[in-house]
Amino acid sequence: MAPLAHLAIYKVCSLEDCAESDILAAMDAAVADGVDVLSLSLGGGSADFFADGIAIGAFGAMQNGVIVSCSAGNSGPFNTTLSNEAPWILTVGASTIDRNIRATALLGDKEEFDGESLFQPNDFPSIFLPLVYPGSNGNETLALCTPGSLSNTDVKGKVVVCEKGGGIPRIAKGQEVKDAGGFAMILFNQEVDGYSTIADPHVLPATHVSHAAGEKIKAYINSTSTPSATIVFKGTIIGVKNAPTVTSFSSRGPSFASPGILKPDIVGPGVSILAAWPVSVDNNTDEKSATFNVISGTSMSCPHLGGISALLKSAHPDWSPAAIKSAIMTSATQSSLAGGPILDERNLPADLFATGSGHVNPSKANDPGLIFDLQPDDYIPYLCGLGYTDNQILTIVQHPVKCSNISSIPEAQLNYPSFSIQLGANTQTYSRTVTNVGESNSTYNLDIEITPGVNVVVEPLKLSFTEVNQKMTYQISFSKSTTSVDASFVQGAVSWVSNKRVVRSPIAVKFV
Repeated sequence: MAPLAHLAIYKVCSLEDCAESDILAAMDAAVADGVDVLSLSLGGGSADFFADGIAIGAFGAMQNGVIVSCSAGNSGPFNTTLSNEAPWILTVGASTIDRNIRATALLGDKEEFDGESLFQPNDFPSIFLPLVYPGSNGNETLALCTPGSLSNTDVKGKVVVCEKGGGIPRIAKGQEVKDAGGFAMILFNQEVDGYSTIADPHVLPATHVSHAAGEKIKAYINSTSTPSATIVFKGTIIGVKNAPTVTSFSSRGPSFASPGILKPDIVGPGVSILAAWPVSVDNNTDEKSATFNVISGTSMSCPHLGGISALLKSAHPDWSPAAIKSAIMTSATQSSLAGGPILDERNLPADLFATGSGHVNPSKANDPGLIFDLQPDDYIPYLCGLGYTDNQILTIVQHPVKCSNISSIPEAQLNYPSFSIQLGANTQTYSRTVTNVGESNSTYNLDIEITPGVNVVVEPLKLSFTEVNQKMTYQISFSKSTTSVDASFVQGAVSWVSNKRVVRSPIAVKFV
């Protein structure tokens, strides 16, 4: 993302684990070394911020003007599975890019199912081979192609169908097929992963296809006494129109540690990403010294956002970490290349707990017009509002705090670029302050995307600026409408629109 950036790498992980003390020490060392951005492809699930080493280290970094980009986690598509939820962290989910490394399963009945594989052999025969599903008798161990499971199964010279999951790495399933004499593998998703597929450096000819494709392939096997298939390797395909989609593994909100802050903040490229790799990867090249791989995870999307943050910091050296984060969030894209909504692993519109503010748009983030800024001490009333003790807050902010002397605020009052509301019978009103970083004379008009079942009222309806860095405050109120909605969560947005820009804040509302 930032080709001219200088990288400082801090090792915090061993083969066994990544010790929290090592992570925190590295973050402190990086700040002392003068870095501008920290990218952490790490996380350990939800925790109170005073008990979360990354949250504590990130607060110290933010106090020193360093923006911290962190992985949201790879525990999706289930809700409340986030890591790195603190509002001073840029929490990044994972989306697809418009590139497939395609491998198509072609069945004997000529039906085709597009999938992916990094291994693209040039010499795979174009003939149909016997097709077998070891799990057809209901044996889950065989269905999952568990290591050691196929030794007594006749798969020699055949295309073997395996089911993803079971805690077994995808490539390990292919290794089991290969060890048992199988010629190729079709790996299909469990239902939870839907249409999300990944290009892996498989150890044998293979393709990874969707759950829907897997069900149809199994039905075909049951429909004939002589099922057959081949795999057609099509190489790199550019211009996939449904990109970006949110991949199934990307962790989802709402935040458990702080439900009043909408997380993740943003999604970025995290599926089948070219990455440096410390050892040679089987089958990715004829050379055995290739130090690259193709990797998927929020560990890939996090450094994309770190690099974009570095570009923004370079272009706007006076911007705070919160300003950079705001610029990224309020300018995010809401649509795919095809022009429709960003989809999830089910090919359904992804909700805010999957996308956050949307998909990162670096060029628009460089000129956001308005920003929601925060200084380090602005988080203290928020932390007091979470009910943390003075000592717990001291652990985070590293200086004494007495909440009894501070007017605490509810979570949704923090000057954040998005809204996460838990709405009961009473009207809730919050304020936001925006800073003009566009032209000195600029006017923004209000636009509200309807939030079903919720009345959203904003005052004023127009923001008119006469100076750069001028600040203006607006009030926003939420109340239940008379229209009943059969949903526990609803979503919408409020935007400030000028003749050049749209400054968008998403809204998530939970009815309580």
